[in-house]
Amino acid sequence: MGSRSAEGEQVPLTDEYDALISTTDVELLKRAWRNEKAAPEILRFESDLIIRVREQIELMEETVEEKSTVGTDPLSVSLYQMDLDRTLFLLRSYLRIRIQKIEKYMFHIRKTEELWNRLSKDEKFFTERCTDDLKKHLEESVLSTLPENYQSYERQSVISEEVDMVPEPRLDTFVLCRSKEYLTGIQLEDGPVDDRSKLFEMEPDVLYFICYKSIKPLVESGKIDLL
Repeated sequence: MGSRSAEGEQVPLTDEYDALISTTDVELLKRAWRNEKAAPEILRFESDLIIRVREQIELMEETVEEKSTVGTDPLSVSLYQMDLDRTLFLLRSYLRIRIQKIEKYMFHIRKTEELWNRLSKDEKFFTERCTDDLKKHLEESVLSTLPENYQSYERQSVISEEVDMVPEPRLDTFVLCRSKEYLTGIQLEDGPVDDRSKLFEMEPDVLYFICYKSIKPLVESGKIDLL
């Protein structure tokens, strides 16, 4: 048995169930966690999702406490607790990964508007405090003792044309990914120069190992998941 789609076709209940499971907030958090873990740069903070997940965690904690108090079967309580622990792990790991990226690329993130706008309010406050404190520490402990031409924390010397002392994420890193739909017209950013004019196609649910820079917009739009 099953329901009918908008076109009148029969849709198996198992497909409906799989579609429902794949769009639950916990699964969406898992997807955001995988993307953040695999991406070389910091991605957009999933603010709405995180708010919903935190609300669900509070509800789950209340449920576990209530069932433990009224003498519910211990096995049932343990299953609720496992779901709670799994959700807490995903949330904490997701936030921890983002903090680690901020600590590594804090100066680059703060001066890059695109990346700065991806941070949450708390992350922006954390980044500002870290960059200000580290800059002050470098100036007082190291830079002030160097010749005037070498007192920049961004450049090796005042004559340097580029900001060559601030770490930046490597967008040419290769990542494992999977597309949700058929995609075409992907411009490859790696390989011989003569081959870069060729457009690449991706089939849905097929694993690809590809340069992150080539699929960066598709990851941001949610059309491709990193693994």
